[in-house]
Amino acid sequence: MMVCWLLGIGCLFAWNSMLTIEDYYEVLFPRYHPSRVLTLVYQPFAVCTISVLTYNEANLNTRLRILFGYSLAFLSTLSVLVLDLATSGKGGIGTFIGICITSCAIGVADALIQGGMIGDLSFMHPDLNQSFIAGLAASGAITSCLRLFAKAVFDNSNDGLRKGAILFFAVSTCFLLFCALMYKFVYPNLPIIRYYRSKAASEGSKTVTADLAAGGIKISDFAKEAEEHPQLCQRLSKRELFLKNIDYAIDIFLIYVLSLSIFPGFLSEDTGSHSLGEWYALVLIAIYNLCDLIGRFLPLMNWVRLESRKGLVIATLSRFLLVPAFYFTAKYGDQGWMMLLTSFLGLSNGYLTVCVFTISPKGYKGPEQNALGNMLVMFLLGGIFAGVTLDWLWLIGKGW
Repeated sequence: MMVCWLLGIGCLFAWNSMLTIEDYYEVLFPRYHPSRVLTLVYQPFAVCTISVLTYNEANLNTRLRILFGYSLAFLSTLSVLVLDLATSGKGGIGTFIGICITSCAIGVADALIQGGMIGDLSFMHPDLNQSFIAGLAASGAITSCLRLFAKAVFDNSNDGLRKGAILFFAVSTCFLLFCALMYKFVYPNLPIIRYYRSKAASEGSKTVTADLAAGGIKISDFAKEAEEHPQLCQRLSKRELFLKNIDYAIDIFLIYVLSLSIFPGFLSEDTGSHSLGEWYALVLIAIYNLCDLIGRFLPLMNWVRLESRKGLVIATLSRFLLVPAFYFTAKYGDQGWMMLLTSFLGLSNGYLTVCVFTISPKGYKGPEQNALGNMLVMFLLGGIFAGVTLDWLWLIGKGW
């Protein structure tokens, strides 16, 4: 569970690093709306990549896919650091385009890792999947804390904002290298991972072949078993899987449509001026990430976990009441109410995400669970793309 949690942190560490550095980019590129633009250019690449991968998931080498994803995320954060050092922290359209290209690469890396890992963990114990998904949220909370720490350390020094950003990206780059090495050398050799992958191979899964070989397990035995018992390898088609789980797909799509239509763009730019000054947006983002993390651990308690499909739909739709709540709070409320709403937004996002991903794979064979995991990640990323697009509607009446 700890290894899965750390790999979950690494999955979104590069992207959350870009998000939590928004205060620096708002100063560097005041005319380009970086909090919105970077998210908007990131998402099409993530959605297109996961769509192609979901369609071909049954024949992909999962090990190579995830290793490439972590390596790409490492190189992307390294390139942001190099770009800032090479330009001496100067803004301009050229630098901004370079950062946008890096954001696109991070989107591809996210789709490679997140779909691969969730698909892989969907045919294992639910607690392993929950740990990885909690790690996704932990990456946001950890990057927010690191950013607040770096900002506080350099707050009163010359060029403090940039120095804090450089320190922050240096730490992020090192951690992503650590994750790539951990996935390559530690993860495939864990006994529980080897057990579930062997079980999936016996049910006809082809995606675990390279992983089993890396774990020192011969795959010839599974091939013979599949030939002797072909009925074990029969599986539902992607269309059948989708129709049986369409409510889960819509749930995860709508959860992220709402969350990303508010976070981070609205929280970064449209919450007004308050006593916290330039710290205000950073604090709101940190609150969201921390509550998102807490929400992802709540389903570990059985009496809190929501398993009703109808209940998940009602809970997902009721969150849309937060849109008018945020609008009127930004217009008339104080920062305390805004923090409370942001807490609930993060808490409900994390809680519902884990409920959907841990409940939906139950009752299916290994290859089907892998396909369903990839499919749900595709809808998750599609929801994020729709959310960050709708986020621009908050700018209506403000010169747009």
